Amino acid sequence: MSDSTDDLKQTPLHGLHLELGGRMVPFAGYAMPLQYRAGIVAEHRQTRAAAGLFDVSHMGQVTISDGDDGTAAAAALEALVPADVRALAPGRCRYSFFTNDAGGILDDLMITRTGDGLFVVVNAACKAADLAHLQAGLAGRAAVRMDETAGLLALQGPAAAAVLSRLAPEVAGMPFMSQIEVALAGAPCRVSRSGYTGEDGYEIAVPGAAAEALARRLLAEPEVGPVGLGARDSLRLEAGLCLCGHDIDETTTPVEAGLAWAIQKRRREDGGFPGAEVIRRQLAEGPARRRVGLRPEGRAPVREGAELRDGRGATVGRVTSGGFGPSVGAPVAMGYLDAGLAAPDTLVTALVRGRELPCRVARLPFAPHRYHRD
Repeated sequence: MSDSTDDLKQTPLHGLHLELGGRMVPFAGYAMPLQYRAGIVAEHRQTRAAAGLFDVSHMGQVTISDGDDGTAAAAALEALVPADVRALAPGRCRYSFFTNDAGGILDDLMITRTGDGLFVVVNAACKAADLAHLQAGLAGRAAVRMDETAGLLALQGPAAAAVLSRLAPEVAGMPFMSQIEVALAGAPCRVSRSGYTGEDGYEIAVPGAAAEALARRLLAEPEVGPVGLGARDSLRLEAGLCLCGHDIDETTTPVEAGLAWAIQKRRREDGGFPGAEVIRRQLAEGPARRRVGLRPEGRAPVREGAELRDGRGATVGRVTSGGFGPSVGAPVAMGYLDAGLAAPDTLVTALVRGRELPCRVARLPFAPHRYHRD
């Protein structure tokens, strides 16, 4: 990443990032904090031990409405995603993805059923394309609108519930993957119990004008520290979570990526989404390759793009994410391997700067998930 942030979009928290000593870098067209003064490892550990506050306002927040109770909107969205959207109860969230005709993943997203439609959060780098995709796919069936001014905060870590319940006691009893509308620091917010770190926590959609005041209020709590993109990436990697455009893209299917759990039974049986036949065939027969965890031997990290080889020197896969796992205390990586080599403890080598480094296939996640369970 270049350090130049000229001519980039800014989130509602830009001034606060600068005040806190954020090292700003370009990311998906925005100036975003890579880290703050404490550094990436300290911010990672802060989130695992207590609570970290992330600015994710660059992501796309989309409302879908059919002018009624949202039933028609839910049915319409099923033409674009393999999730059972119609089965979602109001206030419940579901992870899904847009697929193409080859079964590849265009983007992954979170879908929440609201009282009168759907609330969808998409990735920043894809949000313009996703908006156009939704508008074309739902034309005449539902209205689609993206709010470009709203803020989105993520409060993550084992102390997140205790912290946020000081502002709104009702959030403490929220189930995992649920959403409520509640006032926080005087601002109307959508609060979902979800996140991208493997920890318990919340994502908070807040009007842009109120985002900085809410962030300051949360950072005033003793358990909370600011966290940038660097630790966000190391946290999600340890949690075995995919990064769109890296671990999943238009050439990878949900089955290859180990995301078939996000395709509910009715959609597997009925299809009706792009790439359904490819995906259903892979569900029945198994894919030719699979996403795996990798534990490199030694202390050297194995980065994205490294070629993976078997014992005979043949290329059998590629690393899609890699780095040092502060909670694990060792390098960790994810990538794709031929299905016959995807079993845990299989030994492969990664080609790093001309040297072959031994790696063992490992179970995911590297750090145990600690989501709130009902």
